[in-house]
Amino acid sequence: MKIIVGLGNPGRKYERTRHNAGFMAADELARRHQIGITREKAGCLIGTGNIGSGNVILAKPQTFMNESGRAVAALLRESYASADDLIVIHDELDLPLGTVRVKAGGGHGGHNGLRSLITELGSPDFVRVRIGIGRPDPGVDPADYVLSPFLPEEREAAAEMAVIAAETAGTIISQGVAKAMTMLNQK
Repeated sequence: MKIIVGLGNPGRKYERTRHNAGFMAADELARRHQIGITREKAGCLIGTGNIGSGNVILAKPQTFMNESGRAVAALLRESYASADDLIVIHDELDLPLGTVRVKAGGGHGGHNGLRSLITELGSPDFVRVRIGIGRPDPGVDPADYVLSPFLPEEREAAAEMAVIAAETAGTIISQGVAKAMTMLNQK
């Protein structure tokens, strides 16, 4: 069983912010595969189902981004899973808006959600689906930028990225990480 986690912040206030790109992709994946993310488990909202022939748990941690590692680590323990079973979908400042990439392992790159995950899991060895949100303009604090909503002219690109990230997670489940990386990272 694979566990797919979309990172974000809970609550209406953060719903359409850049930092919630992972939640948006998890919701799209749930919609595509008729998986309701409605049950509470280990500090997450979860849903279980199938993507292709693979059994999955879709999860959205209900801690704030900077503490998401606690909820994800608890979910992995309760599901008898490890970091090897984990696919994390998250926003990425270092990719331009409209870009989605796959990465296996690595550091946190200053992303506090990833930092929390790596600390709590004791390992950086999980798959990441990175959703580009671009960098803020000079003089804009990155913390304020990630918590700001997508601008009206960016919303279509944000919705497309959620679709691409959901498709990518599905490819990882059905065909493996290497295939997903080859398909997506060459674009």
